[in-house]
Amino acid sequence: MTGPSGPGGLMDVLNVAAVLLDAEGRIDLWSPQAESLFGYTAEEALGRYAGHLLIDEVHLDGVLELFAQVMRDGESWAGVFPVRHKDGSTRLVEFRNMRLQDEQRDYYALGLATDQPTLRRMERDLALSAQLVSQSPIGLGTLDTELRYISVNPAEERMNGVPAAEHVGRHVSDVLPYLDRSFEDAMREVLATGVPIIDQYTVGRTAADPENDHAWSISFYRLEAPNGKVLGVATSSVDVTDRHRAVEEQRHAVLTLQRSLLPHPPPARPGLDVAHRYRPAQATMEIGGDWFDVIPLQDDKTALVVGDVMGSGVGAAATMGQLRTATRTLADLDLDPAEVLHHLDHVTDGLGTIATCVYVVYDPGAGQCRISLAGHLPPVLLRRDGTRELLDLPTGAPLGGCGVAFRTTDRALGPGDQLVLYTDGLVETRDQPIDARLDALVAALDDPDRSLDETCDLLLHTLRHPGDHDDVALLVARVGRGAGPG
Repeated sequence: MTGPSGPGGLMDVLNVAAVLLDAEGRIDLWSPQAESLFGYTAEEALGRYAGHLLIDEVHLDGVLELFAQVMRDGESWAGVFPVRHKDGSTRLVEFRNMRLQDEQRDYYALGLATDQPTLRRMERDLALSAQLVSQSPIGLGTLDTELRYISVNPAEERMNGVPAAEHVGRHVSDVLPYLDRSFEDAMREVLATGVPIIDQYTVGRTAADPENDHAWSISFYRLEAPNGKVLGVATSSVDVTDRHRAVEEQRHAVLTLQRSLLPHPPPARPGLDVAHRYRPAQATMEIGGDWFDVIPLQDDKTALVVGDVMGSGVGAAATMGQLRTATRTLADLDLDPAEVLHHLDHVTDGLGTIATCVYVVYDPGAGQCRISLAGHLPPVLLRRDGTRELLDLPTGAPLGGCGVAFRTTDRALGPGDQLVLYTDGLVETRDQPIDARLDALVAALDDPDRSLDETCDLLLHTLRHPGDHDDVALLVARVGRGAGPG
């Protein structure tokens, strides 16, 4: 194991030379750094009187007196004096001299020396770094490989509500017990991989204000010695609580708007039981444009609609409301599903946006449903006997392209059969192919006797994860036990 003074350590950075003299002042040890600092090789220096080799005559008497004083009294001496380099130049060198004693009780003098300009530059750099750290409004902390604090700056001290001295040596979970586990997990990931994590959004509480949530943008990066040894992890934290609260207020307003535009609860329909869920994105600040609807039609028929407007925020929510209203208006005309999507295509194009949609008409008298897709993922059909399938339907183009033909497909539905309609936020992830996620959706629908509300909750729990970046609209409809052709 390489110690603090090993290759790449502070001693090397300062180019500290070690010279050992016997009691007469002859050189007994000459380090490689001494050769670099003074220019003489070990062969040229060993055995020679250090004073005559390195000191000009004008300074020699004073240096010999200091040497004699150290050897006589045993007290260390530190200071600066000019040293003659092998090339004939004179350099100011910082020296520290101390007396040593071996097993035979013989005395030696150990001299440690470094070039004064190098030392002064290091002192300036350290002083500047210390000022930047102490005066920075950004919270800065360093932790060892066991995630115990080494140091924090005043800004971090204020954010955490714990004195700097009480950070040192304590594990991060002891200092910040109210923060989410992801804070510690991020540091362990950075320690393991060396890849920084930038601007991780963290919400929680600290001892500075234990009654209220605060938000921080935190970055993590691994600390390494020049020789590559991992020393720990550093954190930089910016308090973004004011922005977080403003965004949360906007988010709440948009969510309220969106929920006001969705049917709650859906109306009871002849021969059809319906359950639904809407879940906003958990990892983003804005609400998307997902929607669902259950629309009564003539002759006890029912239209089931699930759609997704591209984008997020107030604009997406408002556009969703306009498309929902247009869909309801078109549904009253009792049009074929493909015709409804054709007209919605023109409406969406006029709104300057893009959306996907699945439109289903269930006819209890005929015991069938008619389905048309506009760039949307297909429904899942769960039969009363437990068989299930992802319906193979013409996908169509998203709404807003204007002019693309849509197609309607008929499917027979018997008593107890279920249709599951959803937006892509239920199944799409960043790290798994969509086919695998759709297979997982179909596999989760393993019990046709499960209540519709339980099915909705199961799908959200199984397929959706904390931190997902998209909204979810989910609609599950089951044909009543006594339904069927009259």
